[in-house]
Amino acid sequence: MDNQIIRVGLVDDMDLMRDGIEMMINSLEDMEVVLSASDGQQAINRLQVVPVDVILMDVRMPGMDGLATTREITSTSLPTGVDPKIIILTTFDEDEYLMESIRAGASGFLLKDDPAPKMIEAIRTIYHGDAVLAPSTTRRLVDKLAAESFRPRDSNPEILDNLTDREREVFHLIARGLTNTEIAERLFVAEATVKTHVTRIFSKLGVRDRVQAVVVAYEAGIVTPGQNDL
Repeated sequence: MDNQIIRVGLVDDMDLMRDGIEMMINSLEDMEVVLSASDGQQAINRLQVVPVDVILMDVRMPGMDGLATTREITSTSLPTGVDPKIIILTTFDEDEYLMESIRAGASGFLLKDDPAPKMIEAIRTIYHGDAVLAPSTTRRLVDKLAAESFRPRDSNPEILDNLTDREREVFHLIARGLTNTEIAERLFVAEATVKTHVTRIFSKLGVRDRVQAVVVAYEAGIVTPGQNDL
């Protein structure tokens, strides 16, 4: 997968926004825009025949908005056999969009005014299964989980008993928002070793990605509201 071109989809009702991002992405060697849509339904229709790895999804669009579109995509098996990972884009830095994005099944959350390099790096890291939440965002998420008593799935602390000591160590660092590269540096191991641990951890915990892993970490008491070392 590392040698493949990352197939990117853009879903935004602003033509200029899509055109600008498409030009930037297509100038890179490791990714290209293969789908561009101005609304959610158009995106869903095209996804029936166009395989996409990562979608940049606007929140506010006429008709089917970004959150509804994300829910539809993540809950459906597409004919292409490829399940896109979705990054929600918004101009509003509000917790309600963060929480709704997670509930909808998104794998990442960015502001439209984030620097271009941050957007590009988010596409790469999500494609390769790395962190999708920065530590500061992780802290906000945990605080919000506590405030809402958020329970998207049944869970109990004993589920962590299935993890080895090393997997627990890696899981703690995932829950703090560290990337695979940062975890490898912290533990003085190869990044490939970390990726293997992460895959096993997700399988044992029954989670899809790091966002869900943070939720499990909160439920298990691994991270707590206001924790200042996230």
